[in-house]
Amino acid sequence: MKIFSAEQLYEADKTTVEKQEITSEALMERAGTQIFNWLHKRMQGTPVPIHIFCGIGDNGGDGLVVGRHMIEHGYNVIVYVVNCSDKRSKNFLLNYDKIKNATKKWPILLKSEADFPEINLDDIVVDAIFGIGLNRCPGGWVKKLIQYLNENKAFKLAIDIPSGLFPNLPLEDKEAVLKADHTLTFQTPKLSFFLPETAVFVSNFDVLDIGLDLEFLSDTEPLAQLISKPEAQEFYRPREKFAHKGTYGHALIVAGSYGKIGAAVLSTAAAFRIGAGLVTAFVPKCGYTILQTSIPEAMIITDIEEKYISDISIDFEPSAIGIGMGIGKNKVTVEALKKLFKNSKAPFIIDADALNNISDTKELLKLIPKNSVLTPHPGELKRLIGHWKDDYDKIEKVKKFSDKHDVAVIIKGAYTITVYGDKLYINTSGNPGMATAGSGDALSGIITGLLSQGYDTLQASAFGVYMHGRAGDIASGQMGYEAVMAGDIIDNLAEAYLDLFARDEQEQDTDNASEKS
Repeated sequence: MKIFSAEQLYEADKTTVEKQEITSEALMERAGTQIFNWLHKRMQGTPVPIHIFCGIGDNGGDGLVVGRHMIEHGYNVIVYVVNCSDKRSKNFLLNYDKIKNATKKWPILLKSEADFPEINLDDIVVDAIFGIGLNRCPGGWVKKLIQYLNENKAFKLAIDIPSGLFPNLPLEDKEAVLKADHTLTFQTPKLSFFLPETAVFVSNFDVLDIGLDLEFLSDTEPLAQLISKPEAQEFYRPREKFAHKGTYGHALIVAGSYGKIGAAVLSTAAAFRIGAGLVTAFVPKCGYTILQTSIPEAMIITDIEEKYISDISIDFEPSAIGIGMGIGKNKVTVEALKKLFKNSKAPFIIDADALNNISDTKELLKLIPKNSVLTPHPGELKRLIGHWKDDYDKIEKVKKFSDKHDVAVIIKGAYTITVYGDKLYINTSGNPGMATAGSGDALSGIITGLLSQGYDTLQASAFGVYMHGRAGDIASGQMGYEAVMAGDIIDNLAEAYLDLFARDEQEQDTDNASEKS
């Protein structure tokens, strides 16, 4: 699914009105009706009080459409107009007249803090104050209204975007943003729904299709691409009937130091579990017995040193190299990295201490092989690109780094983002249970295994992140967030593959209903 900017969505509205030969008011009616249908399906006439707060722009017009439909269906609705300016949009005024014709209980005008209504715990609040067209942070009594609603424990539903939040601009004042329990957003989610500083205001969301022009949506380059199951299915490369282990590559995992051999074990196992044909682990001597015992399928090459890696010597050309997991920052290890970067032609996944060594050594930074995949955690990322002002500044800095060095950078988080040049790919799988030691080592092994099989840099990154997250989802579903360990993520990669093309319960229910009818 594509994620568009506010400007692109306004252009989509305009194109839709022109091509479908409808009015903008009709498009608003379509959007508001979708919100009503969502609510009506769930409430089924429940007489709970519903407070709809409407701004005086088009988002407020959407709220008026919702209010009118709910009144006509007998719901207990109170509509408020947040009178924050003398200007009203044309569509707001049209729908204001319509709702006055539908009920004797006309919308209540709010002009100051003294007008704030009483809202009970069991009531429902619908936020239609500001939409994606917000151009400045709310202040004065309107900010106090948002704070008043946030302090109230009633369920809060936002229309399109929580009021005070910008769709694709940095947060200005977190005290002036409605914290929605659920958001119903039109056509596509907004970029702010996925960034750490802003996503906290969007606990859950659903996307409602309001019939915007499909050609425009298809042809327009988005701000970002959302990666969920349908997109992951497109990345997947099925196995050939007459393939052999050599068909799926020979991955090299360079990892571990004394006390951190587990990183090598996890990344090696993950490379195998994701489908690499052969995997060789290059580790210090102290890791030989551990690796040979833990993963009998792997081939093991050891360094001449007992506790750390000093010279990476191999007698084959790997199809992909995963490096950095637990290798430490010994000076001779840095020299070994330089040598490998200079001499190997294989695609790299660079993680952990390899990234820290790159941050500390400018020469290494210049030697990063093109088309590599970098997987820093927040601290490692900061050492690579420097400090950032906000999430948007961080993304721009990563884009520049990616473009300059011709690499993919994976920004880890609740919604992990793969950055490749100026393109963003936002992952939707994963859960808090994956915040555990070794999870990153597993991801590095997964991406190495995919690169080894012939997936390109972008495919291996976006698909690898999705599969890593999906395996974590399956693991947490079996044992709860707190109990998940990195090994559980790796063990459930098999289930993640099976799930990739498994039909979900909703599809099965639809088919069963069709058969019965």
